[in-house]
Amino acid sequence: MTWSDRFIGIPHGDLGRDRAGCDCWGLACVIYREELAISLPDYLGYSSAAEQGEVAALMDGAETSPLWLPVEGPGIAFDIAVFRRGRLRSHVGIVVRHGVMIHMADRRAAVLEAYDNGRWKHRFTGHYRHVDLVSEARR
Repeated sequence: MTWSDRFIGIPHGDLGRDRAGCDCWGLACVIYREELAISLPDYLGYSSAAEQGEVAALMDGAETSPLWLPVEGPGIAFDIAVFRRGRLRSHVGIVVRHGVMIHMADRRAAVLEAYDNGRWKHRFTGHYRHVDLVSEARR
């Protein structure tokens, strides 16, 4: 059993930020809050998760945020893995271990899925680590 098992099956919900329903970023918010006691920004600046261009713009802004650092090399638990859907970076998963993520699958529910092969491999654009987790690792 791993920490991610507690989140499998959370239903999809556009703009959801709790266990009643989440979009992909909402799942990250729930996991960070419950597992790490870190409150992530809500990023509720878009009107629905289907508006991928707006989601991609928010992710691009997060990339320049002082809260997130790009990771070189393999991802570790709780890193955020970012993916393209079409030409836009508009989906995230939370790394369980390098190559495996928990994410909201196809507007259904939170699932574990490999991202180092299969349908997500060619869509992967990078890992990002929350600054608080970088600080913890250096202690």
